[in-house]
Amino acid sequence: MIIALYVTFFFLILRFTVTLFNFLSNPKLPRIVRHYHDKVSILIPARNEAEDILTLLQSIHAQDYQNYEVIILDDNSTDDTFAICEAFAAEHPKFKIIKGKPLAKGWLGKNYACHQLSELATGNYFMFLDADEKVYNGLLNSAIHRMSLRQLSLLSLFTNQEMRSTGEKIAVPLMHYILLNLLPLRLVYLLRSPALSAASGQFMLFDASVYSEYQWHQLVKNKVVEDVEIMKLVKASKLNGEALLANGMISCRMYKNYNEALNGFGKNFLAAFNYNIIGFSLYLLIVIGGPVLVIATGKPGLISMAVTLILSARLMISLSAGQNALRNFLWHPVQMLALLHIGVTSIQQRLTKTTVWKGRKIS
Repeated sequence: MIIALYVTFFFLILRFTVTLFNFLSNPKLPRIVRHYHDKVSILIPARNEAEDILTLLQSIHAQDYQNYEVIILDDNSTDDTFAICEAFAAEHPKFKIIKGKPLAKGWLGKNYACHQLSELATGNYFMFLDADEKVYNGLLNSAIHRMSLRQLSLLSLFTNQEMRSTGEKIAVPLMHYILLNLLPLRLVYLLRSPALSAASGQFMLFDASVYSEYQWHQLVKNKVVEDVEIMKLVKASKLNGEALLANGMISCRMYKNYNEALNGFGKNFLAAFNYNIIGFSLYLLIVIGGPVLVIATGKPGLISMAVTLILSARLMISLSAGQNALRNFLWHPVQMLALLHIGVTSIQQRLTKTTVWKGRKIS
């Protein structure tokens, strides 16, 4: 038991240190008032997004950047996605929608949709967005400035998350919790090793000439976590990539209830650990089981130390991610149970090969 306590506190302190580094280094996209005029191709893969996509299109039209085109690919939707986008495009010349081709063998759906979009894009930059997002003034100018300043081939942003239902508020904060508790985000740019890679498919901005040369989505055509895999390839190619927090310039409502979050995160969490089931299981054991072990000792000093480390980390992560810190404090035990549920589900789906997303089975 003593060894287990040592391991628990070692990882509590290590994760607290990573969180503190992220908090102090403030890895957010700086807001820039300078205006740029490079053409940006905003590329949106959409499959059964009738409920959300109009909000994104309206927000793009309302934002302050002028030189852009928007191409939406309807990825064989069975709802009104195409009709909604077609009606919007008819009144807004910078927008157009196309029908995607049937899914090609060896590809995953989103990767194939992004690849098709890239073949039609004409901008100096390719910006891939998910359909359930909303953009705000300053995003494109700030992102292009960052691309130019750092000579980036890829800039990825972790968007601010909208959470309305109780299920979302329980599950969705886990994304930033794991990210900022495990990875010093500034090191994605500062260190060349592909092992230190992070990215979010919710916002991927590419230098178009470099993208056209490497065809990034084609290189990861069968990868579930294609965003991280592309960042790894960018860094392995000795190119510059950076991942930052969105700083309130783009938001996303990923899921609308707990079951959606369970399915979505269940698809991604194990993949983020490179499908290492043993490593992922040890992570869950230490993060969830470790504090339980500390409480079981009944020693106030150990318990207070563990609680202080955990709540301090939650405070810093909540502030960095623009989330409600008090709610994350109060719901931390429930969120850890949700993490366990999602983790077990992810492992179970991997072992039984039953992962399904957007109506398609993922092998």
